[in-house]
Amino acid sequence: MNSIYNYTKEELENYFVEIGESKFRASQVFDWLYVKRAKSFDEMTNLKKDLIKYLNDNFTMKPLKLVTVQKDIDVRKYLFELYDGNKIEAVLMNHDYGNSLCVSSQVGCNMGCKFCESGRLKKLRNLETFELVLQVLAVEEEINERISHVVLMGIGEPFDNYDNVMNFINIINDPKGINIGIRHITVSTCGLVDKIKKFTSEKTGVNLAISLHAPNDEIRNEIMPINKAYKINDIINAIKEYIKITNRRVTFEYILLKGVNDTYECAEELSNLLKGINCYVNLIPYNETSHIEYKTSDKVTINKFYDILKKNNINVTIRREFGSKVSAACGQLRSEQILGKEK
Repeated sequence: MNSIYNYTKEELENYFVEIGESKFRASQVFDWLYVKRAKSFDEMTNLKKDLIKYLNDNFTMKPLKLVTVQKDIDVRKYLFELYDGNKIEAVLMNHDYGNSLCVSSQVGCNMGCKFCESGRLKKLRNLETFELVLQVLAVEEEINERISHVVLMGIGEPFDNYDNVMNFINIINDPKGINIGIRHITVSTCGLVDKIKKFTSEKTGVNLAISLHAPNDEIRNEIMPINKAYKINDIINAIKEYIKITNRRVTFEYILLKGVNDTYECAEELSNLLKGINCYVNLIPYNETSHIEYKTSDKVTINKFYDILKKNNINVTIRREFGSKVSAACGQLRSEQILGKEK
């Protein structure tokens, strides 16, 4: 049965018109779903009884099943079970500016980044729109607080599930929906250039982040196989066009891997690559896992890398480390549940 959370307001308006109902009913239903947080169609008391029966017969409001929550200072990691038994993760981070939720967009991932726990289990399918929406609703209910920021950086490549991700953004941004500000939503991609161009043409106002993680093709080919399809220069050219059209700043995510991409030479090369681009670099200390050979750069190396970028007038931050007591790496909690903890 179809989930009611699968529909944008416009899609629901069109659906109601097709079945002979008023467009206005979509706004009423959205209000019950996202403002009043109804748990059943029977609670929607301002709808006609025959419409409530129709909704009960044709739609479900079933939530995600929460399997477990791991908690640490300012972070909670959620493992959810989907209707088909597959599992995904979402991570809540408490910042001084609000609650930021990192959501998954796929069951598994086919991008194959060598350092990433998510790619340990290959993509089984895309998440449907409602499965993205329900991650936000489930976490808001669990903490009894509002999510102020959403980041699509969990399991999966968001632009490999483009249409469902864009519908999800529509729903969480809709003033009648979850009503999260467009500038508080970020999509991260490992560099699917064709989808970056499509995203550019839509001028959504959503923040764009690029998982770069290397300053040249040689290193990126080794740690990110997707680079063999989309070279760094292709990505940079697409980003320059994005900035030209949207006038928005872009984030470049850069995980520091000891002895791989954290050298003085890498910092200088990255500075030259990004010089003159309206961007900032988010340096990310690597979350080590038991079965992947990469190690975390030491703090002296991280700070030196940061200083070189700063010296070259690149806007840069070092991401605050979260979750030393939880399965911190993206996809780690899910893979531990499915494959078992490795000794």
